[in-house]
Amino acid sequence: MYLIDGHNLIPKAGLSLRDVEDETHLINLLKEFARVRRKNIEVYFDGAPPGYPKKKKYGRVSAHFVRKGKTADDAILARLRQLGGAARNYIVVSSDRQVRANAESFHARVLSSEEFAVLLRQPSSEEYAEEEKPQNLSEEDLEAWMKIFGENKDGD
Repeated sequence: MYLIDGHNLIPKAGLSLRDVEDETHLINLLKEFARVRRKNIEVYFDGAPPGYPKKKKYGRVSAHFVRKGKTADDAILARLRQLGGAARNYIVVSSDRQVRANAESFHARVLSSEEFAVLLRQPSSEEYAEEEKPQNLSEEDLEAWMKIFGENKDGD
């Protein structure tokens, strides 16, 4: 399970904080990451306008929109407190020193936003599997390979 400081990750993931859809773009990246790796993610964004939902579910991704007056850092700390000892089973993603220190104090694992952005860009195992599928050999190719290795196709 990941707890992610969303606005801290956005620029590291190759997105722009100036883009009005920056949170949506990040959520889409996280959805695919979570789906492929079968992990749950909680991502926290601060600066949510009044009337905006506090939490929205996108598959395995729960997006938390923190109201003005509080920060995503505060919300992540509150979540760590809520988790208590179970926090050691979580990975907190942020490059913010205070968020990282808080996570470590609860014995959660910590990844910098830069490190996690590299994971986001890695092809999934499904993509590797597609690339590595063996190609069917023609009868002629099979016979040629068998001659090279000293056997015929019947195993004699």
